[in-house]
Amino acid sequence: MLKRLAFFGLIGMSLTAQSQVRMNQVGYTPQQEKIAVVEGVVKASQVKIVDAQTGRSVAKPRVLRVATSPFSGKRRTVVDFSGLTAEGSYAVVAGSHRQPFTVRGHALRDVSKGAVKSFFLMRSGMPIAAEYAGQWARPLGHADTQVVVHPSAASPGRPAGTIISSPGGWYDAGDYNKYVVNSSYSIGLMLCAYQQVRGYFGRLNVGIPESGNQTADLLDELMYNLQWLLTMQDPWDGGVYHKLTTPNFEGFVMPADCHQQRYVVAKSTAAALDFAAVMAQAARVFRANADYPRFSAEAARAALAAYHWAEQHPDTYYRQGEMNRQFQPAVSTGEYGDRSVSDEWYWAATELFLLTGDNKFQQDAAKHQPTRFTASSWGGVAALGTYEWLTQCGEAEIAQAVRPQLMAYCDSLLAAIPASSFQTASGNRAGDFAWGCLGGSFCSTGVSLLFAHQLTGNARYLAAARHHADYVLGRNATGYCYVTGFGTHSPMYPHHRISAADGIEPPFPGLLVGGPNPGQQDNGGGNLAYPSRIPDESYIDHVDSYASNEIAINWNAELVALIGWLDALE
Repeated sequence: MLKRLAFFGLIGMSLTAQSQVRMNQVGYTPQQEKIAVVEGVVKASQVKIVDAQTGRSVAKPRVLRVATSPFSGKRRTVVDFSGLTAEGSYAVVAGSHRQPFTVRGHALRDVSKGAVKSFFLMRSGMPIAAEYAGQWARPLGHADTQVVVHPSAASPGRPAGTIISSPGGWYDAGDYNKYVVNSSYSIGLMLCAYQQVRGYFGRLNVGIPESGNQTADLLDELMYNLQWLLTMQDPWDGGVYHKLTTPNFEGFVMPADCHQQRYVVAKSTAAALDFAAVMAQAARVFRANADYPRFSAEAARAALAAYHWAEQHPDTYYRQGEMNRQFQPAVSTGEYGDRSVSDEWYWAATELFLLTGDNKFQQDAAKHQPTRFTASSWGGVAALGTYEWLTQCGEAEIAQAVRPQLMAYCDSLLAAIPASSFQTASGNRAGDFAWGCLGGSFCSTGVSLLFAHQLTGNARYLAAARHHADYVLGRNATGYCYVTGFGTHSPMYPHHRISAADGIEPPFPGLLVGGPNPGQQDNGGGNLAYPSRIPDESYIDHVDSYASNEIAINWNAELVALIGWLDALE
């Protein structure tokens, strides 16, 4: 059975049978390197590229090697058909297996638009109109104009039980709560990418209510969440609430059918610093913006107040268990706990220095600068500071110190490609597969490679980043294109409450699922029939699989940054 869904010009398909030819199912640009992986050992003569309409052979792929999986021992044949540059519709044929693909200009454009548009579909506190959402329209849910200050978050200016208004923002993941730490990271990473390819995002129209104003649609979407973030700061002391949440996760019902009381919960150092960082960054990016003329000054004031609060509370960590022993109601939703905030200090001080030029912040950043580079994540935001130093202030002493760290990291990624099963820099160690690995191990590392390419012009970094996109889009051990609504075999049942409850067969398009996770934390009772515990095959397309099939704004932010930047570079 073939299922189709149309959304702002994209067509996505999900087939019931998987091809044994693993490749990017969305499309290739004419000049990029083109790799497919065939399950098993085959000779070059057994693989051909054919015209999709006529069946005529149009190219002879070259066998690069036979790769052996370090996890399963499976042998796979890696083939290269980069010589095919003419635009058109084709298929790779290997024995009885056939995988269609296209070569065209801006092959990633629809995925880029879908990934950005998914944030609109994740908006809280407003009706999602059919004019912009098509079949995924829904009524308003979670107005959040009557939010209670939880006892853990009380201050003299806002005692426990105070009612505040905190509307807007994005639902964080498969649940309906809103988290400052993850929202700040997600916006921060997308702003880092935006600053590298402003013209591209400035032209990218994804069809949201703000489309047609003077601001890029991506920035409009980020502003919807930034305006919510501003409401999460206590005006009495500048501290920032860790999250806005119900005490318990809602069931799999639509937002309008949720009725639990919602609270702002506990202030934390991590939330204050992430908030300070992203507000300072956004204040700089939105400076003199005609559509949001007052935002930059407001965001700058908020950033400074949050940073000052963090200086007074340098080790106020969010510890949900301890909080629940002191305050009621108990809260059981996502923790986003982080007990090491040196990376948050580094990012926040960096952004405030770039905004204000005050050497105090440069000195603070220097105190916390990392000793090695790691790709960005919600719990490890140092990379965002490093990206800013290298691209906004490259001659500074800190920039000179952290540049070799980034290059050493990216060079270590390149070194893994020649022996890899899927021609990728990541995915070659069992540790690459865990909760949210598609965002962290593939999209986020891909963004790191793009920054290395930006700094050096070395095409090897760009090619490696493209390979990471290819992995996410189908060239992997499961044969899934892991972005909903795209490719020939994509997830249909993500762990996402709206997609499960809306009565519409296809899920929101443009969502990146978490991906293979041998930890299988959702399968303690053996209720999920995971096909395997092999690290890169431990994935199941099932609504109950929050460990492998949930969606989250941070993973989608990493997808937006990688795919949008790659599309911009064509």
